Amino acid sequence: MTVFVLGGAQTDFARNYAKEGRGILELFAEAVPAALADAGVSPSDVQVAHVGNLAAELFTGQAQLGGLLVAAVPELAGVPSTRHEAACASGSTAVLAACADIEAGRYDLALVVGVELMRNVDGQRAAEHLGSAAWAGHEAVGAKFPWPALFADVAAAYDTRYGLDPAHLGEFASHAFSRAARNPVAQARDWRFPPGAFGTDDELNPVIEGGLRKQDCGRITDGAAAVLLASPEFARRLGGDFPRIAGFGHRTSHIGLAEKLSADGEYLFPHLRGAITDAYRRAGVAGPDALDVVELHDCFTITGLVALEHLGAAPPGDGGRFIADGGLDTAGINPGGGLIGLGHPVGATGVRMLHDVARQVRGTAGETQVEGARTALTLNVGGSFTTVVTMVVTA
Repeated sequence: MTVFVLGGAQTDFARNYAKEGRGILELFAEAVPAALADAGVSPSDVQVAHVGNLAAELFTGQAQLGGLLVAAVPELAGVPSTRHEAACASGSTAVLAACADIEAGRYDLALVVGVELMRNVDGQRAAEHLGSAAWAGHEAVGAKFPWPALFADVAAAYDTRYGLDPAHLGEFASHAFSRAARNPVAQARDWRFPPGAFGTDDELNPVIEGGLRKQDCGRITDGAAAVLLASPEFARRLGGDFPRIAGFGHRTSHIGLAEKLSADGEYLFPHLRGAITDAYRRAGVAGPDALDVVELHDCFTITGLVALEHLGAAPPGDGGRFIADGGLDTAGINPGGGLIGLGHPVGATGVRMLHDVARQVRGTAGETQVEGARTALTLNVGGSFTTVVTMVVTA
């Protein structure tokens, strides 16, 4: 059965909700009504809700987010809801659960919301909270910033296997920020960088952990995104042409990075490649050449480079050359800035990706629109490539 994306919305990822005296309740209260309006449906039409979130308990002390959703939008009282956690892929797993509900025939209209409030604590505390998605007590022990340290290990492993030119990572970051500059809801849309900011100057681009520098790293972000997913029958009653989720891939590996890096094979992360080929097969898509737009997970520049190769956009070891040759634009990679430029409110990212590719294939993406886009893919990663979710969306 096909699942249609009726519409959606996201909050402005540049906002600091704590400084405004706001929290998760207000994130729900802003994103959900906007998504309902965009989809042309009312709260009374919603039959089930799914929420993606990583660490509300750690950042805010708040659990039971389904009930908080009703507190924010009282008209949803009585609607069944479930929260989903898979680190940075939390939002995408919430989407997959909603799709399963629809495909099983249990419900015809599902609301999916991804939400994360992260800027209400200082950067060090935020890094520690996010580190809970690594293997606690087993890895990144003693690291000041756990995730930069772990992805610096990914970069080191890549360098050992293929060779890594830091200039290629700098080009990836520069591309992300340049695309964010034209996105009216991107966290970094107003950021400006002096010459040399994407190079190896320790003052302009200081080392954070290992071989990763400041511009290689995604930033702490507040935000929410919401989409409405519908069965063919419900979409038909509304009329109009809606984007559809044509295929997906979803795989999970060992939580430890070292255990994943010890795997043999053509690809650095075989399960990542497997999730992508699962999505291609289910959607009837031959490969990356059939894609017009890709929302690629790039919490760090090395994440994006590795993902490019597993996507099939470049052979293993040639991702840097692909970037240097202008492939990011040719392949429609992250036209809105990706996680580095647009922002990465962890639980919201997978939902935001789906919202953005649906807008792309519908031709309503505004300043970030890729001309003629008809087929798009999301690639959302949780942890150190532990959970991988990818979806193909077509017009």
